[in-house]
Parts: sequence; C-alpha cells; structure tokens
Amino acid sequence: MRADLLLRGGRVRVLDEAGTVGQSVAIRAGRIVAVGADAEIEELAGPGTRVIDLAGRTVLPGFVDTHCHIEDIGTVEDTVSFAGARTIAEVVERVREAAARTPAGEWIRGRIFHPVSQLVEARRPTRAELDAATRDHPVHLPFGHSCAVNSAALARAGIDRHTPDPPGGVIERDPDGEPTGILEEGAERLVTDVVPPWPAEQRARQFERAMQRLTELGITGVVGGATAPSDVAALRALRDAGRATVRYGAVVAPTGELNPSVDLAEWAAWFAGHPAPDETDPWVREVGIKLQADGGMTLGTAALREPYPGTDHRGEQAVDADRLAALAGVAARAGWRVAVHAVGDAGIDLVLDAYDAVHRSAPIDHRRFVLVHASLMTRDQAARARALGLHVAVQVGFLWDKAAVIRRNLGADRAARAVPIRMLIDEMGLQNVSAGTDHPINPLEPLINLQLMTTRRDAHGTDVGAGEAVTREEALRLLTSSAAWYTFDEHDRGTLEPGRLADLVVFSGDPLTVPADELTALRTDLTVVDGRVVFERAGVAA
Repeated sequence: MRADLLLRGGRVRVLDEAGTVGQSVAIRAGRIVAVGADAEIEELAGPGTRVIDLAGRTVLPGFVDTHCHIEDIGTVEDTVSFAGARTIAEVVERVREAAARTPAGEWIRGRIFHPVSQLVEARRPTRAELDAATRDHPVHLPFGHSCAVNSAALARAGIDRHTPDPPGGVIERDPDGEPTGILEEGAERLVTDVVPPWPAEQRARQFERAMQRLTELGITGVVGGATAPSDVAALRALRDAGRATVRYGAVVAPTGELNPSVDLAEWAAWFAGHPAPDETDPWVREVGIKLQADGGMTLGTAALREPYPGTDHRGEQAVDADRLAALAGVAARAGWRVAVHAVGDAGIDLVLDAYDAVHRSAPIDHRRFVLVHASLMTRDQAARARALGLHVAVQVGFLWDKAAVIRRNLGADRAARAVPIRMLIDEMGLQNVSAGTDHPINPLEPLINLQLMTTRRDAHGTDVGAGEAVTREEALRLLTSSAAWYTFDEHDRGTLEPGRLADLVVFSGDPLTVPADELTALRTDLTVVDGRVVFERAGVAA
C-alpha cells in the first residue's frame, strides 16, 4: 500500500533507543509506515501521495506539554490581556478600557498573569484599585491559585467582612476586617461559582483556538492541569466532530476544586457515577484526578521543611495527611489514578505519605500516580517516589522569568536546586519524569523550555542552578517519550518508530545541534497530527 503523506530530503530524528536518523518518513492511515533513506522511502509514494520536500529541515516527534491549561490559551478574544503591563495603574487602565466597551452588569474577566513577578509593585491589585476602574461590572482577575476581584464581584458572591474563610482558602482582609478583594486557593471558588460558564459553542471555539496555537509551536498533545468535567465533554464533542487537532489528557477536578470541600460520601458518590476511565482513547483521555497539597514558590506558600528565610513561616498546607489519603484512596479504589500538586519539600512529604497509605490498601506501584510540580523535591523523596512507581511532571519554566522572585522567597541556596530535573532523572529514570509549562503562568514555547532545561539560564542570562542541567536529548525525551509514559501512550507516541501514531513537527533547524543561543530562534514549519497536516507555515511545503 502507498503512503498518504511522505516527507523527504531532511533529517528525521526517530528518538528511539538506537538514535535512528533517516532522510524521509512515510505515513499512512494516521501512523508511521517507515523511516529511512530517500531512495527507499520514495518507493512508497503513489499517485495519491502528498510529498513534501523538507529541504534539509529536521523532523521530531510532536511535543507533549504535560501540564498546561489550554482552556486559558483559547480565551484571548474573550478576556482582558495584561501582557506587557508593568504597573498596577496599567492593570487598572486596561480594566477601565474593557468596562467602557462592556454592557453594565456583565462580567469582566482577565487573562491569567503573574503580578508578583510582572509588576513593579510586586503585588496583586486590590478591590479598591479595581473599583476605580469600574463599579458597574463585576471584575475577576485570575493569577493561578489566587485572584483579585472588585466590590461588585464580592457582592455577587455574597462575600463581606462576616464571610468565613472556606476550607483550604483565604479571604484576604484589611486591618479593619474588610475583604481586600484578594482570594486565595479555595476562596477563589466563592467567586468562580457565580461567574457564568462560557456558552458551549463559544467554549468549543476557545479550545479550537488553543489547539491552533499549540500546533503552531509543534505541540501535538497536552495534559490539562486541572480539567472540569464540562470541559472533558466539550473536548469530546470536538473529537466527535473531527475538529480536534491536539491530543488531550485530562487530569480531572471532579468538583472544580483542587482541594475538594465535599464530604467523603459525596466524593465517593461522584466516582460511583464515573467508573474507571478509558485510558485508550487516542484523542481525549482521562488520565487522573487532580488534588492539591500546598501552594507555590512564587507566592511564598509552598510548604517547606525549613522556614522561609528570616521568618518562622513554613508555607501553607492545603489539606491534612489523613484527608488527602482518604480522597486519593477513594479515587484509587474506583480505578482512577491521582495527580497531586506539591511544590515544597514538606508538601511532597505529605503526598508521599498519603500515597504510601493508599498503596497499603489499594496498590498503586503499577499505576504511575503523579507528583505535579515537585519543584523542591529532594533526593530522599525521589527514592520514595521511585519505590512507589510514581511519575513526576515538572515545569522548569517557573525559572524563566520568575527566578528573582523565587530567590527572594526561598533564599539563593534553595532556589538553586529548584526544579531539580538532573537529580530526578538520575534517581527515578528518564521515563518517570516529564516536562510541561503550566502555561499561561509560564511561557508556552517548547524551545524556551528546551533551552532552559539544557542551559539553566533564565531570560536574563542568569544562572538558575547549573548543576541541574540536562542534555539536549534528555530534554527532548522529557517532552516526547517520557510525556507519552505519563499518559500510558509509550507504545503509540513519543518516537517516530514504524507503527506509531503520526504526530510530528518539522523545525527550520535541528534542536539537537544548533548553538544554545539559537534554539529559540528556530521556526516550526510544519506540524502533523494523526497523519494530517494541522499547521503549515506559508511557503515552506510543496
């Protein structure tokens, strides 16, 4: 049988164990048929074959981002952007501009950004500041694990000085006890519950826009950081309509909370209605249940074994050990894998203890339970994780533009060992570690990720822990074959071996050999998913 698509005349890096490199790759019915020399692969071309001349360019397996909030990528036309804003005044002005074009009473929704590292004030805007932009519209600005809202939004949510902090959350208050408009962790839900959901078709368009952006960067698969059940349904509708262009692994937040506030009976009832997930769907796959143990490095809320410098503060624990073990145990016994957000070393201890407890009643060492972030993981913890068969999903992107904040919060010594990918690979094995971005908090571009992992220099050229650098090939595998291991896809994705799904990316140069300072200048010229060209830079393909 003849190929449907043939890419010839380039450098095809299979990324298999043998390090195979070919000149051409042939694809049929959504899968790789063969990789080899031009002459032998051209024999698979027929009258109906599309042949693309690579002109020396490099082909790699498609990248997979193992922690990404793509639902936020697609809202660019529906939310207020704070890209490039440097001051609180600029943030307020952009909200004011949005209010001027929005009917009174309608919500103004911000796009996620990181004010603590982005703004010169190094803080989040308050209710009073957002009120100066508008009192006629409820305003919700999410930051990741916290948000800022104005008085109208507080009123819609019924939050006032008498509202107690919800479980796992904090309503920040001024010295007089009045809410400042800053809601942390579980308190965010008080507002997000009253923000109206996106209409179904608008949500579908948002996911399509997100997928378009991903394929422009050579990303052919993602693991959603925390996916609402309604979004799983929306993604499946896109799949069924033939509109999906990126494969999606959903880490599901059943109640919409990372730290569920429901009692255990209600929690168990959800699983009774949602039996063990199908882990074979090639397009939309539920790959775990999301829970949370602590906060973050950039917020100074990661739970630490030793206090933050100059303080007695050890961060914030989102849940106690018994509760976390109980929640994870219900999921495990129902056939679900669990992925827990844990950043600080004390937070990671909490998760390892919980996983140990679950393992004693429902063995998990074959299920690849996940530590998400694990930014301050230690060698002794890596050994425990390996014994439990865990997978660690890291995001070195936090060091790209937030390293100064992390050093300020943690001190130079601890910051230098943040996101210890070298240690994790050495202790746990390459397949048990994968890389993502946590976009939109961090840059989405995989080549920035690749450069940062291999040089350990941030956006300013500053060393961010050179001892944790990895090789180019290791970094590429963290984004491909190791990522496939996360989603139980190791026999179908992650390399370009014959028989595997035809998900690949064509770069203008070779990410394995270009000088480090040229990595991020490479272009994505072509992206193929399921054997179909889903992104094609104008003028580069025949």
